Amino acid sequence: MTNERPKRMALIASQGTLDWAYPPFILASTAVAMEMEVAVFFTFYGLTLLKRDITAKVAPQANPAMPMKMPFGPKGFQNIEWPMPNMLMGNLPGFETTATSLMKQTFKNKGVATIEELREICLESGVKMIGCQMTMDVFGFSQDDFIDGVEVGGAATFLEFAADSDIQLFV
Repeated sequence: MTNERPKRMALIASQGTLDWAYPPFILASTAVAMEMEVAVFFTFYGLTLLKRDITAKVAPQANPAMPMKMPFGPKGFQNIEWPMPNMLMGNLPGFETTATSLMKQTFKNKGVATIEELREICLESGVKMIGCQMTMDVFGFSQDDFIDGVEVGGAATFLEFAADSDIQLFV
């Protein structure tokens, strides 16, 4: 018999846009499937990913690397070349909503799980989800705003886990 503990992964999720919502849940669900212990610390805008209703959107103006030719939307309209720079596109009325809708449709077309589905997989698999108490206080959230299964704690709560982790990531 060995006293070897499972590998551990500690993640910090600080962004709440649609493109930044996927990495912590994909990494956490994959790591727990690989029999790792996983904790995710949701802070600042990442905290909104723990709300009952996730309203994450694409923010093209905040992501200058976003390609303007993507396999978005329904068949026949994919790979349309957007001829304007992101900063201009992101400021067009309705573009954020359109881009979000198209990205969600593309994920669905490709068989990618939704954020809510990935989050549920994480919870059911034992991923420890820690909501940042300071961010809750700053933004005026209460524990009732979040899904069941969220632990509320400060940086020290997360750091206790992270200090003994094999993998630490800021996503």
